[in-house]
Amino acid sequence: MEETENQELVLNRLRNFDVGLFIKREDKIHPQISGNKYRKLKYNIAAALAENKKTLLSFGGAFSNHISAVAAVGKMHNLKTIGIIRGEELGANPDDSIQANPTLQLAEANGMRFKFVSRTDYRLKKEAFFIDQLKDEFGDFYLIPEGGTNVLAIKGCEEILKPKDQNFDFICAAMGTGGTLAGLVNSAGENQTVLGFSALKGDFLKAEVDKFTIPGKKWSFIDQYHFGGFAKVDEEIITFINDFKLETNIALDPVYTGKMMYGIVDLIEKGYFFPGAKILAVHTGGLQGIAGMNTILAKKRAAYRIL
Repeated sequence: MEETENQELVLNRLRNFDVGLFIKREDKIHPQISGNKYRKLKYNIAAALAENKKTLLSFGGAFSNHISAVAAVGKMHNLKTIGIIRGEELGANPDDSIQANPTLQLAEANGMRFKFVSRTDYRLKKEAFFIDQLKDEFGDFYLIPEGGTNVLAIKGCEEILKPKDQNFDFICAAMGTGGTLAGLVNSAGENQTVLGFSALKGDFLKAEVDKFTIPGKKWSFIDQYHFGGFAKVDEEIITFINDFKLETNIALDPVYTGKMMYGIVDLIEKGYFFPGAKILAVHTGGLQGIAGMNTILAKKRAAYRIL
């Protein structure tokens, strides 16, 4: 079971607060399949190989960490990969769309083929008839859901926490589909509380986590740090990410870990954690998304960028 280091964070703005803050460097587990994507794909790939599948198919947005990771893991195991990408407008000039998008460029370089679909069709991603249509088009494949969350993914995410982590009072992680948090909740000790920082508006992820977790475990849903919704950013969160990197030499992505860490620091300053609390933030990777976000900010002619 792969183990990653816990790095203590000593931030100037927290020097007067009696808490211990550490970050689990899951982002360093693999150069392209980092953080929770490595964990989520581990047992899915084992299952695909055991079933003698030759192709992986999954879903994602144009800047998806998951799509990038699926392409990389497919190349590693000599499997074909197909990405069903949300946004039919991207398919009008696919070559131009790929060249303008760092995530799709990287996935294509790792051998992934793309099918760009409308947002209406994309919402059918769990429907059996739509999956059958994809099998008619692409042949047999091993299906990995959007974001990678399924029972096998949660099994992998349960391996993030190790025996050495039992001395932490709080375990924190960003939430996108809820799978990573479910794994952390299942493996957390009875003395620990898991905090999930949602990257999306709404509280529907609560039900997703509950569906996959052991009853009675302690966890809380934190939903006030999404900055307007999924992949939405402003100058405040970008400034925080840049300042954090300058102070710690640790990069955070703007969709998940940047917002989680902003939230943790804000909660510390507001007295959310009891004196002497030890907090472990899980860095779930996703750093490939920085280039994509900077591309979007440049198109919008924003005055700020991620360092």
